[in-house]
Amino acid sequence: MPKFVSIEEAVKLIPDGATVMFGGFMGCGSAHKFIDALSKSGVKDLTMICNDGSMPGGPLGEDYYGVAKLIHNKQVKKLITSHVGLNPEVAQQNMQDGTLEVVLVPQGSLAEMIRAGGAGLGGVLTPTGVGTVVEESPLCLGKQTIHDKDYLLMAPLHADFAVISGYKIDKAGNVWYKGTTMNHSIVMATAADTVIAEAEQVVEVGAIAPEDVRTPGVFVDYVVEGGLY
Repeated sequence: MPKFVSIEEAVKLIPDGATVMFGGFMGCGSAHKFIDALSKSGVKDLTMICNDGSMPGGPLGEDYYGVAKLIHNKQVKKLITSHVGLNPEVAQQNMQDGTLEVVLVPQGSLAEMIRAGGAGLGGVLTPTGVGTVVEESPLCLGKQTIHDKDYLLMAPLHADFAVISGYKIDKAGNVWYKGTTMNHSIVMATAADTVIAEAEQVVEVGAIAPEDVRTPGVFVDYVVEGGLY
């Protein structure tokens, strides 16, 4: 059974230098209340694994939407991601300031590399990126030819923490995601030592139909209540 703790208590679990996966797609499905608290915590030198660098502004007029808060505060030293084009601060810190290392991975490969990390696999063989700069990535372990077709062997990804968000989470930690907010969170919850889940709503066990559970509570270590976004 997961522990239900305050956001402040959960933030204290993450030390300087930790590797953290964050669910979300341009902020959609991110654990916004937790990320906001983490951005004020002073934690630094994080390695962040996420789909993107989010955006400098949110849909409700927020400044530094989702993980963009952490990037803006220069709390991230390394970013493993698939897309950064909507957050100009990533390019500023990487190419001009030299304060942020960025490792770009094709989006589908990123999801599969995380899944492989959660499943205990040694890597992912994919044709995506063959003949491109992806071959030069530190996460590319080499090239293999199978049945006359070239593939890249991409490393599995694992993290110290995964921070995900569910629209409904029951008291056993089972997670239901609304619409497409599940994005990378499902695989991330399997690929981290400690999983922190932010609930928009906490419900009783049984309120989520078994067939609607996308992340079983056995994967969740801590639940925090974020409230409706």
